[in-house]
Amino acid sequence: MKTYYTVGLSMLAGAALGAGAIQALHAQAKPPVYYVAEIDVSNPEAYAKEYAPKAQAIIKAAGGRQLAIGGAGGAGAAKLTAFDGTPPKRAVIQVWDSMEKIQASRANPEYKELRKIGEKYAKKFRSFAVNGVSETRPTN
Repeated sequence: MKTYYTVGLSMLAGAALGAGAIQALHAQAKPPVYYVAEIDVSNPEAYAKEYAPKAQAIIKAAGGRQLAIGGAGGAGAAKLTAFDGTPPKRAVIQVWDSMEKIQASRANPEYKELRKIGEKYAKKFRSFAVNGVSETRPTN
């Protein structure tokens, strides 16, 4: 009979330990960071050919993922739909693991050099990043 109690208590302790570890892992998970850019493209053809694909490759190599690309400038751009005000000529939304990764990508000398080409074909770049909201999961 003692063996049954020992096995039962061991299973119960293991389940409690496992549940605690899962809770700790969920608590440590950081929400993603979203990067949003509005670009006033003045030469969509040249921008699409000389800048956008190269910039996207650098972003991907640094860990960023494109969620949405819209407007003028090619490289997979979809149509932009305005709800309030005038939409930008081009808009991009990316997702990153951290703000530090975005900053490192933008500090990359290859990106800085490429940005000079982008600025030849776009009058203005406006960008910002915002931390995602943590998901709260109900516990049973």
